[in-house]
Amino acid sequence: MIRNLSLIVLGAAALAACNTQPENIVAGERPDPMADQLANAAPVQLPPAIAASKTYRCKDNSLLYIDWYSDGSARVKKDKAEAGTEVAAPAEGIASPLTGDAKSASVTFNGQSCHA
Repeated sequence: MIRNLSLIVLGAAALAACNTQPENIVAGERPDPMADQLANAAPVQLPPAIAASKTYRCKDNSLLYIDWYSDGSARVKKDKAEAGTEVAAPAEGIASPLTGDAKSASVTFNGQSCHA
């Protein structure tokens, strides 16, 4: 026990004899090389979130899968595994291949009527 205590005291004395000058830690010594570019960059716009995913049956008995996005646009797929076709949100004066929205029970895609 005395031997262990002597080793602890000896170790503490060795550490006490180390450099006693205070250490200065300075952050930001190296300026960011892209700081100006980041300050002048345009704000990042995230893609729209999926608001609803619905399955519709068309008059020819085929299935149509539509992912409705929060900005009014949609992704139309003929198969669940397919990437699909992006359809922009309807704008005034511009004909859209897709009519309807996530809340409606029926949509028209490329002239074909489909129901949820």
